[in-house]
Amino acid sequence: MSLGPVEQRVLHDMELRPYGIMNLFDDPACLPREGLDVRVHGRYYRDPPEFLTFMHGGTDGLHFGLWYDDGRTCTGVASYYNNDGGGVGLPSGTPLEAVREQIEWRQAHLDSEAGEGEPIAANLAEERFRLRALREVLMTFETGDRPEEGNVYHETYRDGSEVLEDGDPSRFETLDGGGALADGESVVPRGRQRPYDRYDWCTNLHNQLIGDPGAVAAWVTEALRRCAAGDPTSALTLGRDLHWASGGDVERERQAHELLVAAYRALGRHTLAGITDAHHRHRDLPQVGVLRT
Repeated sequence: MSLGPVEQRVLHDMELRPYGIMNLFDDPACLPREGLDVRVHGRYYRDPPEFLTFMHGGTDGLHFGLWYDDGRTCTGVASYYNNDGGGVGLPSGTPLEAVREQIEWRQAHLDSEAGEGEPIAANLAEERFRLRALREVLMTFETGDRPEEGNVYHETYRDGSEVLEDGDPSRFETLDGGGALADGESVVPRGRQRPYDRYDWCTNLHNQLIGDPGAVAAWVTEALRRCAAGDPTSALTLGRDLHWASGGDVERERQAHELLVAAYRALGRHTLAGITDAHHRHRDLPQVGVLRT
């Protein structure tokens, strides 16, 4: 998507910029710094292995990732604030749809800034003009059939009531909010993943993971036993939970790594097993950029 200076200014103002895998598209020959694995470039501490960063959002560590359930085929886009609460959400849509959503969140903010029945301030009028220019360019590639703007856009294209109420039938609920694609049984009671995090379930599970190491160790043992017996669902879901809730704890990091590698290998998701290995080796990095500059 070719942008002029006006459209580029909007992306700059919204703090949206290509990052992660996009840096390698810009320079495929760029190498990581010595001793580092290129697969962890743009990979934040809590990023699930399925999450591949392609865009940075600026505020509170907001970043966007392509989501690969099997390590091969992109399911959709997910995002979250690394420095804030909340999970990654159900993966859906495309990268350009993610940009369009950010445009309309910004439009909604500008609409709220403009007083009803009052002249629009010059700076707001200028920003609206720039935002419209970016929207029009984007709509020539995608979302051209969506004329709505601002809050109306988000109300029109939000998740359907069935998914909101019952969750995605193909995904087990996980602490990170992305859901795990599996069809066995979970050692930890869990429902189906909704587009939002169930507060009580997430809070209770998080408290157990960080406050009851004995129970967690028993879950891990049972999950690995089930995985070896042919059902990797518990290893996948509990591994994802522990990865998200590691919080710098070496034992939780180790448990998450062991569970996820076992699950991905059992499921034939070898790319994700490799990413898990690489991330485990480098989870203590002080920054997510590992490419030579």
